[in-house]
Amino acid sequence: MKRLLAEFLGTFTLVFAGTGAIVVDQSTGGAIGHAGIALVFGLVVLAMIHTFGDVSGAHLNPAVTIGFASAGRFPWQDVPGYATAQLGGAFAASGLVKILFPDIHSLGATMPAGSVMQSFILEIVLTAILMLVILSVSTGAKEKGITAGIAIGAVIALEAMVAGPISGASMNPARSLAPAIVSGNFQHLWLYPLATVLGALIAIPLCIGTRESGCCGGKCRGES
Repeated sequence: MKRLLAEFLGTFTLVFAGTGAIVVDQSTGGAIGHAGIALVFGLVVLAMIHTFGDVSGAHLNPAVTIGFASAGRFPWQDVPGYATAQLGGAFAASGLVKILFPDIHSLGATMPAGSVMQSFILEIVLTAILMLVILSVSTGAKEKGITAGIAIGAVIALEAMVAGPISGASMNPARSLAPAIVSGNFQHLWLYPLATVLGALIAIPLCIGTRESGCCGGKCRGES
């Protein structure tokens, strides 16, 4: 229960801060800016890794949890509980943002700016890069330590800065589903869960192919 509570609180904070930054930016006429929003996402993930990394691993993302399980570094039987906690935290955060900002209808939902296929491919690539970094700097299914937090937070901020205006740079089914459903934007619900999970799975053979000891069974950096 402590691990599930950590995932709930961590994902709540991620979605509340990240989508909250988007909503505040919209309601203030751009006071935060695109680069500021990207930094918020990176910094909140960095903070949550240091807060909950030694409790639950601070996955904060169903795609990351599925990626760890597929790599043999997280028990499959724990995936439903983690995903439920992550989605619960995300929906709670989006509900609170809606209460605080009832006039902002999108609630920071991710929506393609161009074609659906363009955003679909972008999200696969972005999530694959993120999962590759996570697999490379984490131990088992735990992200802890200054290096891991900085690396993961930095790649999220950089990807959000580059791809945010096009696809929303979700990389996270919970982060996309919650604001979309709470705000009533149902038109692209399938895109982000499917693309992000595919991206996380693609990262596993990429990590194995670039490391002598592989990335499964907690041996991504040569741990025994």
